[in-house]
Amino acid sequence: MSTLDFELRTLRMMAALRFLSALIEFAAAWYILRLFRVEDALRVNAVLGLMGPGILILVTLVGLVGVAERLSVERITLIILAVILIFIAAR
Repeated sequence: MSTLDFELRTLRMMAALRFLSALIEFAAAWYILRLFRVEDALRVNAVLGLMGPGILILVTLVGLVGVAERLSVERITLIILAVILIFIAAR
């Protein structure tokens, strides 16, 4: 497999994960509108809040695998630390 094929496959995977995330978000928004109860809508929103960081981690990991051969260990470590800091700041 050539480098361009691998990069295209990586980009497609990253985009697919983001499309899946958006589809889930839209479905949840539609479901919230159908619930007609704020308490139930908050439950759905809480599940979405848990899903978002998971998608971020997955997309970041796929991207890192895609560029791992071109980045130094130090840069990969900095990217991973940056993602960890995002989660700490989001608390």
